Amino acid sequence: MDWTRGAHAISTDPSRLDRDLIHRFLSQEAYWSMGIPRTVVERSIDHSIPFGLYEGSEQVGFARVVTDHSAFAYLGDVFVLESHRGKGLGVWLVETILAHPDLQRLRTMLLFTNDAHGLYRRFGFQAMGEERVRQALTLSRGPEELYGSPQT
Repeated sequence: MDWTRGAHAISTDPSRLDRDLIHRFLSQEAYWSMGIPRTVVERSIDHSIPFGLYEGSEQVGFARVVTDHSAFAYLGDVFVLESHRGKGLGVWLVETILAHPDLQRLRTMLLFTNDAHGLYRRFGFQAMGEERVRQALTLSRGPEELYGSPQT
């Protein structure tokens, strides 16, 4: 699927993705995935709905959604390159993701962020209430355990 707004486009076509750019950003700039190996990035894209954000033919942003298409989705790896921020592209990217036909009528969409709460709140995302936090469990492993020493 493709959406356009002026000189920008969003596409879920995995063949359009600049996987070098995505890996470079995720492994070198994103606080949540520093040092992530290329093979892990490739596998994560291949098993998600990818959203590439483009200015002309140049990729300037990315996000992906992992979902069962029925009840649950995880929104992750959302970014807009620094040189393209401040133009409303992140808002448009999230807006487009939430309007995707395969992501309608889900019971829960989850995401994690350290610094973009305001962006997501405008779309109805909210912190988990105390009751939900008590119900939630997580199994987390650090990058060293998963990938060994940092790689690029």
